[in-house]
Amino acid sequence: MQKPRILVVDDKENMLKLLATVLGEKNEVTLASDGAQALALIGARDFEVVLSDIRMPEADGFQVLKAVRDASLFTEVVLMTAFATVHDAVEAIKQGAYDYLQKPFDPDAAALIVARAVERKQLREQAANLRKELDGVYGLQNLIGKSRKMREVYEQLERAASLEMTVLLVGETGTGKELAARAVHQRSARRDKRFVAINCGALPAELVESELFGHARGAFTGAATAKAGLFEEASGGTLFLDEVGELPLTVQVKLNRVLQEKEVRRVGDNNAVKVDVRVISATHRDLKAEVHAGRFREDLFYRLHVLPIRLPPLRERKEDIPLLAMHFLEKHARAYHRDLVGFEPDALHALTAYEWPGNVRELENAVERSAAAASANQIAYRDLPPEVQARPEGKLPMEMLANMPYKEAVETARDRVSRDYLAALMREFSGNVTRAAERAGVERESLHRLLRKYGLHSEEFKD
Repeated sequence: MQKPRILVVDDKENMLKLLATVLGEKNEVTLASDGAQALALIGARDFEVVLSDIRMPEADGFQVLKAVRDASLFTEVVLMTAFATVHDAVEAIKQGAYDYLQKPFDPDAAALIVARAVERKQLREQAANLRKELDGVYGLQNLIGKSRKMREVYEQLERAASLEMTVLLVGETGTGKELAARAVHQRSARRDKRFVAINCGALPAELVESELFGHARGAFTGAATAKAGLFEEASGGTLFLDEVGELPLTVQVKLNRVLQEKEVRRVGDNNAVKVDVRVISATHRDLKAEVHAGRFREDLFYRLHVLPIRLPPLRERKEDIPLLAMHFLEKHARAYHRDLVGFEPDALHALTAYEWPGNVRELENAVERSAAAASANQIAYRDLPPEVQARPEGKLPMEMLANMPYKEAVETARDRVSRDYLAALMREFSGNVTRAAERAGVERESLHRLLRKYGLHSEEFKD
């Protein structure tokens, strides 16, 4: 993986040499001895971070900052200043600088600020790229995903939309079956007519028949007026029967007849009413197993099972998680009036590693909770719900690693192990940094830097 590109600008040669040494191991460093040279480089090359002195001949730090802002949406600027010009540095931050260093400074502090600036630049780019993907081809109506499995689903839904036949959507709870049904309706010739949805498992058994097929006046106690059922309401359009496997057997008989005859009889009425309805049904159950168990009628199964489409669970399409998470972050950031631009790397890794038993619905809930809890403009690991944080120690999703270049995969695994080691270390010593540093064999300040890097706080581990 290419090293981050850093431009260091200062008119003092000893400062350039110092920063070249401090930053050179992990970054590709370019040096400029005055502001004019820096302006030329900024116009010719892309940099992750520009680290510039404020007071220089030819062009000062404010001009460098303006040139960077004009040339790049994402390059971060860190300014260096003597004590007497701290006010200028604070003013520069108001104009868009990321941070400032007050001379003389600790070289490690400079390296840490630059590393954070690089990470922020990459996160902002990631957010922008995810936004482009969200605006691009990786979706169908409100379904979102770019994985191979989701592209296959899109193809099946497009084919279903063009055909006038019964569709059965199968998949675990929370995989987006209703969104898929709406996508079929919106892409079909019936798009200008109604889309009517009912959850068959949410109504008492005695009311399901009336809701679906309607009833005549006086058909039962409380039926003071005649009422059209959902089949009549959806005539010309689409009726979505969610959790169709929950229907009572008596209603299954009548539903099968309606699908066969294309007409309904209201409860308590012998007159048939013709209906023109496209039926899409969905279930999280194995309907074939339900047939064998005697809980679902075989004739109705084959009438519904004309064009089956499986919605994959989220754990089978982990590469879609960053895209979905960004979509939900934007949605809930607007709702909470928060300026949230993305996820810190460790938070994104945790989201990808989690198994998501509740699928997309659970992911949205987790992102919403994280957006409400976030104390900065990025979702950090500590902002995630406890169940997402509590992943098996050291477990990495192989699907995620397989989609990375080798070096990036190794760095991801190293970062995960490093963070898990630090968390275990701090738990062992109940947040006592001094004792933890002794066990780790590192200086106390070095351990502090590592904790900050991986978003850990010693206070979280105190008894």
